[in-house]
Amino acid sequence: MTNPSPRGTYLTISEALRARIAEGAYPSGLPSESEIGREFGVARTTVRRALRALEEAGAVTTVAGVGRQVGSGSQVAPYRRIMTDLLDRIRTGELPAGARLPSEAELSETYGVARGTVRRAVHELEGAGHVHAQHGVGRFVGPAT
Repeated sequence: MTNPSPRGTYLTISEALRARIAEGAYPSGLPSESEIGREFGVARTTVRRALRALEEAGAVTTVAGVGRQVGSGSQVAPYRRIMTDLLDRIRTGELPAGARLPSEAELSETYGVARGTVRRAVHELEGAGHVHAQHGVGRFVGPAT
């Protein structure tokens, strides 16, 4: 598509992607917006419209920190995986009430994610009352709930 795109190009792209999804061409998730744009020779906004049409049809879901997944998006966002693991460790007593959580840097290295991802997981745990922070000292497991 080297010429200016006619109206409805996004529908053509979404149908092409839908056919590939049906063939099983994207088992580990869709390519990035920029890759799709290069392939079809269109602007990123056109690609986003095509992907939005697929999302509205339920063919694609977006998983934070993972990307666009085919179908229901069986993958879990990395921060949720960290939250679940830390909660399991708290509930089993591996991290008892009052225990200091590992630092963001340590958790980042353990889970192989960015510190921002760890920060979001811990912040969610704080919001739910499972963890509390002491400025300049660290984060600690809260009382059993």
